[in-house]
This record gives sequence, C-alpha cells and structure tokens, in this order.
Amino acid sequence: MKRWIPLILFLVLVGFFAKGLFLNPREVPSPFIGKAAPDFSLPVVGDANATFSPADMKGKVWVMNVWAPWCVSCRQEHGLLMALEQSGTVPIVGLNWKDKQREAEQLLARQGDPYFAVPDDLSGKVGIDYGVTGTPETYVIDQAGIVRMKHVGPISPDIWKDKFVPKLKELGV
Repeated sequence: MKRWIPLILFLVLVGFFAKGLFLNPREVPSPFIGKAAPDFSLPVVGDANATFSPADMKGKVWVMNVWAPWCVSCRQEHGLLMALEQSGTVPIVGLNWKDKQREAEQLLARQGDPYFAVPDDLSGKVGIDYGVTGTPETYVIDQAGIVRMKHVGPISPDIWKDKFVPKLKELGV
C-alpha cells in the first residue's frame, strides 16, 4: 500500500493543475466581496484643499476605478468611462494609483475627466488595502459601503453590459 501513496499524490497534484488550466485569470477572487470597503481619506487630484473618503458616498451605489496615467490598459477603457459619466448611470471615483510623475491632472484635462472625484493614492497604500494587483481594477460598492464586485483589467462595452449592468440592477441602479 505504501508504494501507491506517491502515485496517488501525483494524481491529486495533476488534478489541481488541470483545474487551473480552465480558470479565468481575470477572475481574481477578492476577500472584500460582501465586506465593508476599506476606509481612507486622500487629497483630490487638482484640488489640494479637497479630500475624498468612501464615507462621502454613503447612501449611493458607486464604482471605484483604480487607474494610473502610465497604464496603457487604463487608456483603453477611458472612452467607455467618459460615456458612462455622460450617461449619469452611476458615479465613478477614479483612484489615481502610484502616479509618481504627477501626470493625472494634465491627462484628465487633455482627454476628459469621467470621474466624480479623483483621490490621489501616491504611496499605493489604499490600493494595497483594497488588494489591487495592477491597474485597472474596478469595484462596485453599494449604499452601505459594502464591496459587491471586483473586476480586474480594462472594462469593455461587453464586460460593462454583461457583468456590471446586472450587478448595478441588483443594487437598484
């Protein structure tokens, strides 16, 4: 019986690897789904006297889009975010993540600003608190401040329609 143990362990390991081949790498589980969004207070890009905190959004369903001016994928989704802002469907907060070159204000002035507010996470600490692994990442947060959804990667029209719209409808938006 002892000689079968390595074979059994090998087959179990192969099973785990095989399952991994069929997982979607964009579906990164978040420990925050169903839990309160981490609180923070950050200065707002373009207004040194203003700050933003998730507490400012209590009572509203909102979307937090983690982005950076140096992020190519963030620029891909920018047009869609502009269209969403024009539609007024849901307020979008743009967490400016690790903008060491201080480019966000000029970029938004040049390409348009789809955000309700742009808190400036220069150190990246807030992103770490949310479990951000890269940009862009987008979160849906409900009226009570609970994280209801996380999406990793740029948002396309199909992703918005298939993933975000049903979640927002479920939340009464």
